[in-house]
Amino acid sequence: MLPTDLKAEQFAGYPPKARKLAVAHLGTLQQLPLSFLPSFLREIIDYDFKFPAERTAIDQELLTLSSLTHAQLKNWFQGFSQLSLSSKFEKLDWINQPAQFVEQLSAYLWTTHQLDAFREAAVTYGNRLQKGEPEQIAVHRLGIAIIGQGVVSYDEPLFLNLRKHGTYFRQIKPENGVELLLAAVEARAKAHPVPYGHWYVDGGHAAGHSSLLSCLSFQQMEPVRAALLRDIQTETAKPGMGPEELHTHMARLSPADLGIDKTGDEVLERFQVKLLTEGSGTQIFSTTFVQWATREVLRRAQAVTLFVRFAPRQRQRPMNELLSGTGSNLEFDPVGSLIDANMAAYYQWINQQRLPQSEQSSFLVWFEGHNQALVVSPSLPRGTESNSTLDLGQLLSLATG
Repeated sequence: MLPTDLKAEQFAGYPPKARKLAVAHLGTLQQLPLSFLPSFLREIIDYDFKFPAERTAIDQELLTLSSLTHAQLKNWFQGFSQLSLSSKFEKLDWINQPAQFVEQLSAYLWTTHQLDAFREAAVTYGNRLQKGEPEQIAVHRLGIAIIGQGVVSYDEPLFLNLRKHGTYFRQIKPENGVELLLAAVEARAKAHPVPYGHWYVDGGHAAGHSSLLSCLSFQQMEPVRAALLRDIQTETAKPGMGPEELHTHMARLSPADLGIDKTGDEVLERFQVKLLTEGSGTQIFSTTFVQWATREVLRRAQAVTLFVRFAPRQRQRPMNELLSGTGSNLEFDPVGSLIDANMAAYYQWINQQRLPQSEQSSFLVWFEGHNQALVVSPSLPRGTESNSTLDLGQLLSLATG
């Protein structure tokens, strides 16, 4: 079947909001090439479980496409239309299983040497979509990273990648640092309520926090991680189960499959599943979990406040032990985790800078329990050092002032 043959009743299997959206824009969807449409439907079919920022992006994309004439649409999608596809793709259920279609399409484009042409068409299309003015955010974005939990001493320099971008503080008072920062984050969430706009990600046990914060905790998700690892063990033991087949299987898992209790927040439940099924190592290493969660919270939810606290990860062990959860008692590696988190904090800042109004954003990273911190802020000079004696609450006020 081709997109021109689409009918409203064929979206009956979509969740309610996704179905309503697809049917409302049926005329536009019918004009899109088969090499593009399933990729778009992969986003639309999950519309009910996406963050507000993602829904807004899909809505805006559909409005933009609906405003184009037929001739303009042909021009916009010329690069996609010029791709040569096998007729077998017309027989696939790309309406109800768009993700599986995209997987097969990617492999086909690679084997037929058309992947570069597809990428060029996608970049051209993306650039056209981004020509509009970005949506204004309610409050300047703030990122906080706390690294080095459990490390008594560390003599190597920290924050080297960030120092040229901000001010390095040598004499920070560490007392009650976590509590001061978390209280400030909660105050921001109360003053500027934004659905899924304020986040707390913890690599260990989450500290007590306000319900205004969307929270992810490595330890809280331990039962879910264990269920997924058992599922992986079961699937890999089956004949013919390779990496691609396992990836497809994991992409289909739902919160119920992993024993996630219904909380009434399907968006967050689905997000938790994707963190564990799409991230490599997020099921095993707390630092990897935090780093990937941080990336996805910024990319997908476009958080205006992101409070991240790293915790010690387990030491490396044979992969079979890591996947099965067997072996001796876990040994943790605080110093290795500090090194991981030091780089992850830099990545957090980079991902924050990719979001709109990044020039007004602030970022603070602190070596937990110690007097070293660094702030990147439009209100502070770059590439400098300070011996000011401040507690973490005062430092954050300086960063956001």
